[in-house]
Amino acid sequence: MQVFLSFVLISLTGILFQGCGSGSKVEAPVTPDADVHTWLPLELGGHNIEVQVAITHGEQRRGLMFRDSLGAHQGMLFVYRQPQAMSFWMANTRIHLDIGFFDVDGVLQEVHQMVAGDTTPTQSMGNNLSFALEMNRGWFAANNVSVGAQLDIGKLAQALRRRGVDPREFGLHTR
Repeated sequence: MQVFLSFVLISLTGILFQGCGSGSKVEAPVTPDADVHTWLPLELGGHNIEVQVAITHGEQRRGLMFRDSLGAHQGMLFVYRQPQAMSFWMANTRIHLDIGFFDVDGVLQEVHQMVAGDTTPTQSMGNNLSFALEMNRGWFAANNVSVGAQLDIGKLAQALRRRGVDPREFGLHTR
């Protein structure tokens, strides 16, 4: 009986490690160690910023509502699984903001100013957008970040992994 159990154990071990040799890639499971309240590092146009990442519908609906301030280089990044036109409003938002809209490659396509408390939607001109970044009013201009600036996709992928999601769900294909 002991010989039989040893044989089964060795066989199972071989099955478990089959495919782990050279040339095969095993993806580690994505497990969250951050939530929407966690500040995560990101880079935009050569500037280091910290963002809270809004992924779920509920997180996106709440956004930056009821906040009285943001740090000088802090904001909220909204990520979407499918490129789309975007529309944001400032209901219950107490801070004047700028919003930048990005395509799936992380390239800044538009920047708009938004007024605290304004319920008039700020709509994107483009309809192929995947990310929106809200920062303090004037941040983009003060840091010379304009249309064509690049989000660091690698850091964005890391932030999404920390939130417990696979970056490929958002069209990010990183190494």
